[in-house]
Parts: sequence; structure tokens; C-alpha cells
Amino acid sequence: MLDKVFTRLAGRTAQFAGQPLAFVVAVGLIVLWLVTGPLFHFSDTWQLVVNTATTIVTFIMVFLIQNSQNRDAAAMQAKLDEVIRALTDARNEFIGIEHRTDREIEGIRSRLEDECAVANPAHSPALAVSRLRERY
Repeated sequence: MLDKVFTRLAGRTAQFAGQPLAFVVAVGLIVLWLVTGPLFHFSDTWQLVVNTATTIVTFIMVFLIQNSQNRDAAAMQAKLDEVIRALTDARNEFIGIEHRTDREIEGIRSRLEDECAVANPAHSPALAVSRLRERY
């Protein structure tokens, strides 16, 4: 139950945080804080209020947004795995490579690029980058 509540909260928070309204609310709160500066004589307590509030919001948002990103990435990976599984010419050994180390994944990527360059020299990574640079 806690998992479902957290997932729902994290998803909604991440969705709201990415909206223009969230930015407007944040700017509005900062403007309100600035306007109250003369009222509180720009005291240490006045400064501490905004520092504490931003620290707390940032700390909580890191966990909520990371949860949302992890869930999105896992869903995307599951969809890609299904596409690989469903295509007859795709290599099923690519399913689950996201669980390998960075070094192993880089090796797989390099071998795929080399394989593409041998199969069709016009598709080599170096030529692709060169063509891209020529466009701009």
C-alpha cells in the first residue's frame, strides 16, 4: 500500500513540478520573500526561512523525481524488450543488457557500431558524425 501511495505521490509531484504553473508559484514565493525583506529588516531569520524552505523542497524533490524517472526508464526498457522479443530478426540477447556494467554496455555498443560499419561502410559512426558536422 505504501508503495502505491508513494508512486502516485511521486508521479503527481513530478508531473506538477514540470509544469509552467510550478515555476510561476516558485517565482511568486521568492518575490513574496523578497518583498517581506524590509518588513523583517533583512534579518538572519528572514534569510534562514528561504534557505531552509529551498533546502527541504530540494531534498524531497530529488527523491520524488528520481522515483518517477526510475519508473519511466523501467517502463521504457520493458517496451523495448518487448519490441526486441517480437521482431524475428532482432537478437534476443539484447534483452536485459541494462543490468550490465557501463563497461560491458560500452563494449556492446562499440561492437554494434563496428558491425554496422562492416555491413555498410557508409553507416560508420565516423562518417555519420562527419555528415552531421557538414550540415551545420
